[in-house]
Amino acid sequence: MGSEQHEQAAQTRRIFELEEQVDQLKEAVASHAVVDQAIGMVVALGRVSPDEGWEVLKDVSQHTNIKLRNVAELILIWGRSGTMPAEIRGRLEEALDRYGPTQIPGAPPQG
Repeated sequence: MGSEQHEQAAQTRRIFELEEQVDQLKEAVASHAVVDQAIGMVVALGRVSPDEGWEVLKDVSQHTNIKLRNVAELILIWGRSGTMPAEIRGRLEEALDRYGPTQIPGAPPQG
């Protein structure tokens, strides 16, 4: 193979690598959006802070051995359909009991 062919082969490999990186970045952005939306739901419904919402998702993911993104997707589906697998619901309730509810500033005390 001549020098020009080597260069062309290297360029082709580089294009392929860059296309793979772009695909991975697109997936990461999409995954991040799903997780952020699920955190928003947990924050709103569970009355926890955003940091606590993140901890709740991690907690559910770790205790169910389901990837965090998949837990987030299940929470978003639950928001649309009202259904959630019992194991996820149980772990979500337990995690929310541990992390929340957060007192809303200026709100009267609960109890």
